Amino acid sequence: MPQTLNHPAALHVPQARPASRLLSAAGIAAGPLFLTAGLAQGLTRDGFDFTRNALSQLSLGTLGWIQITVFLLTGLLVILGAIAIHQALRDEPGSTWAPRLLSAFGASFLLAGIFPADPGAGFPAGTPEDRVTSLSAHGTVHMLAGTVGYLALCTAFLVLARHFATLRQRGWALTTRLMPVGVLAGFAAATATVAAFTAGAALGLLGLSAVTARLTLAARQ
Repeated sequence: MPQTLNHPAALHVPQARPASRLLSAAGIAAGPLFLTAGLAQGLTRDGFDFTRNALSQLSLGTLGWIQITVFLLTGLLVILGAIAIHQALRDEPGSTWAPRLLSAFGASFLLAGIFPADPGAGFPAGTPEDRVTSLSAHGTVHMLAGTVGYLALCTAFLVLARHFATLRQRGWALTTRLMPVGVLAGFAAATATVAAFTAGAALGLLGLSAVTARLTLAARQ
């Protein structure tokens, strides 16, 4: 008598579970939070000029505590997002170094919050109009933290480009290769206008949000 054979459950190979939705949401929100808070403050604080002042300088003055809080919260959210990416990638290419590099990027925001930038270029209100020519100790730490952090972010993009290329996701592979170019180009143009620096930083943050969403919210059963 013929029998119907069922595939034993043991033959089913489970796929990786999706990263925690909360961790994913944290990583995705980091960039928009930082940029929205910076835009709102830049438009309302006396003496601030987007063409002359960096968002980091919003940490100065009587309302500087707002931007300091934004720095610290953004750093924490980026680190949580890095954990989400680690959970999502598991043993796939980039699963080790991308989260580590992104955690370093998050840590740079924590340091930038603790060690504020130097005043200059008319901000806070009443500060001389000249641009900053010499750095204080805390200003030096702030600058180094940002430099190392964004280099870590750019490297993470390149690591993730390999991940996307391995999966034959050519659009994302190309995007994550070009993202560091845009970020570094903005930083290089900062000598002409601070707005270029802000644009480069914003590109990196928004690119990270997009990549985090792509990696952590992909449907997996």
